[in-house]
Amino acid sequence: MGFVAWAIVASEVAFWVVIISGLLVRYVLRRQRPGLVLLMLTPVIDLILLLLTGIDLSRGAVATQAHGLAAVYIGVSLVFGKRMIAWADLRFRRYVMKENVDIPKLYGMPHAMQQFRGFLLHILAFVIGGGMLVLLIWWVGDPGRTQMLAVVLRVWGIALAVDGAISLSHFIWPKKAKTG
Repeated sequence: MGFVAWAIVASEVAFWVVIISGLLVRYVLRRQRPGLVLLMLTPVIDLILLLLTGIDLSRGAVATQAHGLAAVYIGVSLVFGKRMIAWADLRFRRYVMKENVDIPKLYGMPHAMQQFRGFLLHILAFVIGGGMLVLLIWWVGDPGRTQMLAVVLRVWGIALAVDGAISLSHFIWPKKAKTG
């Protein structure tokens, strides 16, 4: 596994270590501000990953899927990070702290709207991560070394289109509450 692949693995591990630590500090130690500071470190992890990817490519590395995934990871993390933290926060409070916290379940049009908002956020993540991929391709200036970045961009574009189709399908076939 190459340098950037290890950096992605380390970033993913660091992301969840920071989130879990932030939640533990917030709820177990009851220290709101230090817990929030830990949770806010997630964008710093993304920035470090971006810098490591740029350094690796500037040193002459041929772009791999890992380089492309670094941009995808950063775009998704920046756009969905707050949502992921809120998701983890709610479940931590319910299942670890045993607080009586309601985890809302949406059906029908509210569910469809939630899915569509997620798709719109996916578009934003694509613009950010895809923009980074395009900038890396331009910066390196060697199509032979950056071909995989273009492949990652195309595959992500297909995934975005599929996500859009699935999101729109919720308006046609709305999710129904389970009976019984």
